Amino acid sequence: MNTLDAAPETGGSAPQHTALHRWVFWGAAVAVVAADQATKTLIRTFMDRGDIWPSSDWPVRIKYVTNTGAAFGILQDQAVFLTVMAFIGLAAIYVYYRYPPFQHWVATLAIGMMLGGAVGNLVDRMIDGRVTDFIDFPRFPSFNVADSSITVGVAIIIIGYLFLETRKEAPAPADADG
Repeated sequence: MNTLDAAPETGGSAPQHTALHRWVFWGAAVAVVAADQATKTLIRTFMDRGDIWPSSDWPVRIKYVTNTGAAFGILQDQAVFLTVMAFIGLAAIYVYYRYPPFQHWVATLAIGMMLGGAVGNLVDRMIDGRVTDFIDFPRFPSFNVADSSITVGVAIIIIGYLFLETRKEAPAPADADG
């Protein structure tokens, strides 16, 4: 068994993370928070709420909007509930990092991306009471770097589970000598 693919049997204690895992996890989280907050600061500095650039029918535009709710605008004006849920989510992400079902560095990267995205949106919610969104596709709710990082992180984890399950279920190749 590859030590990167599966957590060692440790009798319930946390698996030992290598320096690479720690750097990947915390590096991804910090990079996402920095990129998220930098892009949101640029949007808030150079655009007025409701502005769209470019104004023509491009497939992707920058549209400065804010959201006091959760994804897709649900739970509007529920800041206390969403803040509490964000802290619970942060704790869950950290626990998942500490006690993973597998230790591949790509999973560690995905979990770090999810942590960074959750922190990025939580910072907005705690400072401003709303989240700044600006990436706009026609007929789809606007989103931001934090939202993208969470979505990509979740997709990586799902694909990883599917790949690992497929690999576990596949029969081992027959030995040529036997």
